[in-house]
Amino acid sequence: MKTLKLGLIGDNIARSRSPLLHRLAGQQNGVDVTYDRLVPKDRVETFAEVFEDCRDGGYRGINVTYPYKEVVTDGLRIDDPLVRAIGAVNTVIFDAAGPQGQNTDYSGFKAAYARVRGDAPTGPVLMIGTGGVGRAVAFGLVALGTTDLRLVDRDRAKAEALAADLRRAAPDLHVSVGVDATEAAKGAAGLINCTPVGMVGYDGTPLPAAAMTGAAWAFDAVYTPADTQFLTDAAAQGLTVISGWELFFYQGVHAWAIFAGLPLDEDRLRHDLIHAEDAP
Repeated sequence: MKTLKLGLIGDNIARSRSPLLHRLAGQQNGVDVTYDRLVPKDRVETFAEVFEDCRDGGYRGINVTYPYKEVVTDGLRIDDPLVRAIGAVNTVIFDAAGPQGQNTDYSGFKAAYARVRGDAPTGPVLMIGTGGVGRAVAFGLVALGTTDLRLVDRDRAKAEALAADLRRAAPDLHVSVGVDATEAAKGAAGLINCTPVGMVGYDGTPLPAAAMTGAAWAFDAVYTPADTQFLTDAAAQGLTVISGWELFFYQGVHAWAIFAGLPLDEDRLRHDLIHAEDAP
């Protein structure tokens, strides 16, 4: 393998570091990687049209991000029953049998949590946002042993649908659904943002700082910027914070394994990414 053609479909991805991550991974293995940012509205195409362009245009695989992680599942073969249960895909591989979907947000979140908190129990968790990344994180929480999960979303029907899927997968999990994050935060040990609030272009925070009192840790799926108001507030309240950068890093590492099947020196990749981001 000398060249690898990859891409990312999503909105608001101008500052995504995924192209850099995969190019650096390629450099470790002597592989020339091209990784295109593909924004449907900028191309004046629908998501389906951009996806078809990738499928038929020589791409080995693509990542999929907000707001298309659930939409993309319709046109894929999903062999992993866990990914089918999650109902969202962020990694697609194109092979002779057709496009296949996988989810490295799920495995990436578990790895990010373990890096920061080790095997510490999650305790009761509030998760705000139940879209594509939220679904992956929720199933990741189940795998981490969470027994009490509060879901909050302005779209209550979406949250209820995720709650039903979680109950089927983990009958012993207590899942509640609400629309008031401040109320749901009471007694929670973990606070999670899986909305785009805090991302570049979506300023703000989904939870007032005062509502964080008493919690132990916080995770934000947003990583551009890494120091969101949500995490800044959490740190000021004394919580242990897990940056969305960690999820970004591990989902990329796991996606690389799917795309290329080649080894990585993760410590070197982490160093090179941080060094590149610090460069002028």
